[in-house]
Amino acid sequence: MALFDAIIWLALFFVIWASTYFLVSELRSRRIARLPPGPYPIPIIGNILNVGQKPHESFAKLSKIYGPLMSLKLGSKRTVVVSSPTIASEVLQKYDQLFSGRAVANAVQALDHDKASIVFLPASSQWRNLRKICKEQLFSLQKLDASQGSRREKLQELCDYLQRCSVSRKIVNVSDAAFTTSLNLISRSLFSVDFANYDSNSSQELKGIVWGIMKNVGAPNLADYFPVLQMIDPQGIRRRITFYMQRLFAIFDDVIDERLQVRGTSETKKNDLLEGLLDHSIKNESEFCRNDLKHLLLDLFLAGTETASVTVEWAMAELLRSPDKIANIRAELKEVIGKKEGVQESDISRLPYLQAVIKETFRLHPPAPLLIPHKADEDVEINGFIVPKNTEVLVNVWASGRDPTMWSNPENFEPERFLGSDIIDVRGQHFELIPFGAGRRICPGLPLGYRMVHLMLASFIYNIDWKLEDGMKPEDLDMEEKFGLTVQRAWPLKAIPVKLRLQYIAI
Repeated sequence: MALFDAIIWLALFFVIWASTYFLVSELRSRRIARLPPGPYPIPIIGNILNVGQKPHESFAKLSKIYGPLMSLKLGSKRTVVVSSPTIASEVLQKYDQLFSGRAVANAVQALDHDKASIVFLPASSQWRNLRKICKEQLFSLQKLDASQGSRREKLQELCDYLQRCSVSRKIVNVSDAAFTTSLNLISRSLFSVDFANYDSNSSQELKGIVWGIMKNVGAPNLADYFPVLQMIDPQGIRRRITFYMQRLFAIFDDVIDERLQVRGTSETKKNDLLEGLLDHSIKNESEFCRNDLKHLLLDLFLAGTETASVTVEWAMAELLRSPDKIANIRAELKEVIGKKEGVQESDISRLPYLQAVIKETFRLHPPAPLLIPHKADEDVEINGFIVPKNTEVLVNVWASGRDPTMWSNPENFEPERFLGSDIIDVRGQHFELIPFGAGRRICPGLPLGYRMVHLMLASFIYNIDWKLEDGMKPEDLDMEEKFGLTVQRAWPLKAIPVKLRLQYIAI
């Protein structure tokens, strides 16, 4: 027993000594390196326990204690969290070039996606070339205007579906309807084909794949905190990502093979992104091969389907909780449209209340609450603190959107705050509201995404009255979140369209 007691005391002494040594070393390194303040880390695991199931909310609470520039130690990884528009402008504007790197999670390295991804590549010549291709082939004003007819057709299909549900008094899963619409909008732009029909199994399958990728990429991963575990993949996150990516790549391969066969037998060319990418690949095969093409399509497909549908579902949920506000949008739509066939893309600028609703949705429910992680390419001094080279930098736009020093009644859904002469935009110039990011790493799909969310929401509202299922009261609607790279509603929004006059909603 004496020997056993001695071993216990020796082990206890070692733990105390190791903990003390770790904390003293951490304090010394913070003083020497002038790191931003933050909670003191537990030996070995650091601040992992502070992350929680909803990191954006956990970081927001911690920032109230340690400030808008906060340092965390997640295992062996140093992370700095930015939680205010002022500091965000320093990171994404003043020192944009120094923070243009990407912190690449282990999950993103599945199938070497990080080596070909426009999202995760460093700001290199390869990255600039991919952005140039996207702008010229898909996101330029000329290309967007030329593809209006295709989007008009997809939105009319949404209106027809909602009308059928209204006649049959069928409950509409707003989440599924929004996803199917955004899925077909982006698949038409990329491939000139529809990937799903409303209430189809194919839509549900693709939604499961997309959310599977988003959920696992955004999940806290021990392999990121302790790089020695990367080969083991203890949580199976990378294996799941690989599985989902392979399923999407199989779909892309089928579409590409079919297009190549058509190109070989017909002189008629499609006016979509795939056609432009195939032309570019043939001319520049050494720098843009089929594998690069698939990885680019993966990025565009995920971003184009997920963020738009999530934003529209959150907007609908907030509006159904505020019947007076949904009435305001409907009245504005009728006033602006008048006797025209429907809403045009050029009408968006003349629909300030609709724009305000989208902005307020972005403020309360940014689709990517921590944006895509940045990385410091050099030591950078901000507000007297040093952000060391290779540090992961997270911009908590969710926290900025709910900061009571920036917004009155920050927890309330009040689109009216965005009306008036002092206009706040979402295109990366006003750091109070940057759902698409800002600076050189701003989302390249912003021009298309901006059009999609406004017209999709208009299609759900114009000439439609909505009723919650089972007599639920608006104030009882569950607004719980589930976290991934994007933040979805924990429970899909379901409601009944109770009145629907056939009205053509165009782009």
